[in-house]
Amino acid sequence: METEVLLDAGAVSRCRRRVHLEADPSMRETTLAPPDPAAEQRMADAAAHRLEIRRRLVEAIRREQAAARGVSAEGGGGEEAGWVTVPRELPAGERVRITEQALADGASYIWGALLPADRRGHRRGGAELLVRSGAGYLPVLVVRHRITDPGAGAVTTAPNQLDPARAVVDEHRKVRSQPRDQLRLAHLRRMLEALGLAAHQPLGGVIGLDADCVLWHDLAAPTWPGGRSALAEYDIRFADRVAVAQAAATGGPALAEPSRILDCRACPWWPTCESALLAVRDVSLVVRGEDAMELRRAGVSTVDKLAALNLDDEPPIVWTSGSFPDAVALARAWLADLTVVRRVPEVTVSRGDVEVDVDMESFGESGAYLWGCLLSGADIGLPQGYRSFVTWEPVPTVDEARSFAEFWAWLRDVRERTAAAGLTFRAYCYNAMAENRWLFGSVERFAGLDGIPAKNEVQSFVDSEEWVDLFRGVTEQFLCSRGKGLKVIAPVAGFSWRDPEAGGEASMRWYRDAVGMDGAVPAPDQRERLLRYNEDDVRATQVLRGWMSGPANEIPYMGDL
Repeated sequence: METEVLLDAGAVSRCRRRVHLEADPSMRETTLAPPDPAAEQRMADAAAHRLEIRRRLVEAIRREQAAARGVSAEGGGGEEAGWVTVPRELPAGERVRITEQALADGASYIWGALLPADRRGHRRGGAELLVRSGAGYLPVLVVRHRITDPGAGAVTTAPNQLDPARAVVDEHRKVRSQPRDQLRLAHLRRMLEALGLAAHQPLGGVIGLDADCVLWHDLAAPTWPGGRSALAEYDIRFADRVAVAQAAATGGPALAEPSRILDCRACPWWPTCESALLAVRDVSLVVRGEDAMELRRAGVSTVDKLAALNLDDEPPIVWTSGSFPDAVALARAWLADLTVVRRVPEVTVSRGDVEVDVDMESFGESGAYLWGCLLSGADIGLPQGYRSFVTWEPVPTVDEARSFAEFWAWLRDVRERTAAAGLTFRAYCYNAMAENRWLFGSVERFAGLDGIPAKNEVQSFVDSEEWVDLFRGVTEQFLCSRGKGLKVIAPVAGFSWRDPEAGGEASMRWYRDAVGMDGAVPAPDQRERLLRYNEDDVRATQVLRGWMSGPANEIPYMGDL
C-alpha cells in the first residue's frame, strides 16, 4: 500500500531534513525535544490575537450591514449574515465538513476554515479567513508579527476592510519582508484552485500584529529573486519537499541529510540531528548554511578536516561566511573544547571614569516595560548601583512613556554631571540593536509627551563614543564556538545568573504573570524575579568588560591553536 504524503504550508519554509524525518515511518517513535515554553506562549498569544481580530471583523461587518439596512448596530450578537465560524476545537474531520458546507453555501466569510485535503497535489491546510470574491475565495492570514514598515508602496485596505477592490497604494507603509506569509498564501491559493474555488485575482491578504491595515499581496507578481512570483517560488519549493517526503515515506534514498542551520536551535528534531552530526564530527557544527554543503562537496566534510587547513590557505570553495581563517580557527577551538578564543593579539574595550550598564526588557513587539541601569565609577553625587525604570501596566500602555522619560532624564543627568566634573562617560549594552530599536521606537510613539526627548538628542547619544555595544566588541575580537549570546560569554568571564531559568524567553512567561495578563491576578514575586534578572544582566556586562580589559588576554589566541 502506497504511503500518502500530505504536506502543510510550513513544509516549504522548513529544513528539508525535518520534512524527511516527519515523513519517515521509522522515526515515529523517536523522542523529540520537549516543547519550548516560550514557543508555546507565542502560540497562545497568537491564538488570543486571532480571537481579537475576529471580534473586530465581526463588529465591523455588523455595523456595515446595519448601515445598509438603515438600523442601529447596537445590541447585535452572534455571527453576522454570511459569516461562518469553524470552531478550532472540533476534530479535523468535523472542521472540514463545516468548511465544505460553508463553501457550498457561498458564505461571504469563513473563519477558521480547514480545507479538504488535496490528495493529488499532496496538500493539506487551512486559513484564518476565506473571503468570497466573485465566484471564488481569497485567503486572509491573521499573524502576530509586523507586516509593514514606515515607507510607501504597500497595497492596503483599512483595518477591517476585506474587499481588495478598495485597496490603494499606501503612502505611509511599505511591505516588510515576511516570505512565509506569502508562501502560505500561495499554498492556500493552490488548494482553492484544486477545489475550483480560487478567486479570479491571485491575491492574498494579511492582518498583522498592529492590525492597522489589511496588506494585500499579488501572488503572481514578479517580486521574488530572479523575477519569480510567490506562486512560482512556492511551486519550486513544494515540489522539492514532496520529493523529499515521498522518498522518506517509501524507504527510498534520503534526499536530505542532517546539517546544522539557524533553525536547528528551535527544532524538536534537533537532538536526533545533533547526535548524527556529532557522530561524524560534521563540518556544519562549525560552519553553517551553503558553505557547509559546499565544503562537503569539496571533501572537507568534518570539523577535523577543516581544522587541519592552514589559516593562510585559500578556501577550497567560494567562501561567503565572513573570514575563512576564522572558520579554520573556530574548528580548532571546537576540537579543543574552547568556548572562546581571541581573534586579536590584544583585547581592548573603551572605558570611562563614570560607567553605566543598560539593559532593556521588552514583551515581544508590544513595548519596552523595563530599563535597568547600573551606575559605577567616579562619584558624581548620585547613588551608585542598580536602579530600574519600569511600568507594570501591560504593554502597550501610555505609562511606558513615563518610565522611558524617567530613564532618559536620569541618564541625561548622569552624563551632564560627568561632563561638569571634567570626567569621561561610557554607557554599555549587549547588542545595541535591541536597545536602539526601543530608544527610537519610544521617542516616535510618545513624541510630545512629558519628558520624551527629541529624536536628534537620542541619535546624538547613539552615534557618540559614549554608547558602547559590547556584543560588537565580542564579535570583532573573539571567535565563539558555542555562540555569542551574553548567557554564553559572560560565564567565561566568571559571571553567573542567580536564577537558573534566566533567559529572554523565560522572562516572557514571568512578565505575563507579573502584570496579570489574560485576566490573572498580578504576581509580585514575578516582578521581583524580573528585576533580579535584569539586574544580573547589567552586572553581567559590567563583569564582561572588566574581563575584556585584562584577563581576556590570557585565553588562547587563534594564531597559536
